[in-house]
Amino acid sequence: MSDEAQFHLNGTVNKQNCRYWSPDNPHNIHQRPLHSDRVTVWCAVAPFGIIGPYFFEENGVTLTVNSACYIEMITNFLRPELCRRRINCANVWFQQDGAIAHTANESMTIVRNMFPGHLISRFGDVPWPPRSPDLSMCDFFLWGYLKSRVYAHKPCTLNDLKEAVCQEICPINCQLLAHVMDAFKKKA
Repeated sequence: MSDEAQFHLNGTVNKQNCRYWSPDNPHNIHQRPLHSDRVTVWCAVAPFGIIGPYFFEENGVTLTVNSACYIEMITNFLRPELCRRRINCANVWFQQDGAIAHTANESMTIVRNMFPGHLISRFGDVPWPPRSPDLSMCDFFLWGYLKSRVYAHKPCTLNDLKEAVCQEICPINCQLLAHVMDAFKKKA
């Protein structure tokens, strides 16, 4: 299962999929910069471990994920990493959500060729259910776990932030992933 997330330098966590129910409306106003410094991180979670992180950037500047940079990541990062780990793509099911960058024709062609008959995605071999954030291990576990640990370091620069992401991914082992996958199966 794969996905991207943004890590903001100021520690802001995007809670777009969170809803709060309360009888009171607190009328609080939270002001913050429209575009805070951030990194966009891609990872994949599998029983054999985590692939990543991959940072979407060019010359140190964070990129908005589009089909061109997604294809570059698949071609120049994911494919070589699977080869390095001696993982046969024909035996792997690859899951991606329905983001436009993932489902653009060019992106789908690359991913379909890489994982023939084993693509879980919008327009894939197994359709990705719409509006289903809890069906991804990244959303269910990885991003919340990482953000709680990364922001404990209180990174001051984007390089500190990226280093903290890398440091916190390293100790996530297959035993922890097996436990998380068992919990995920019970929830799904």
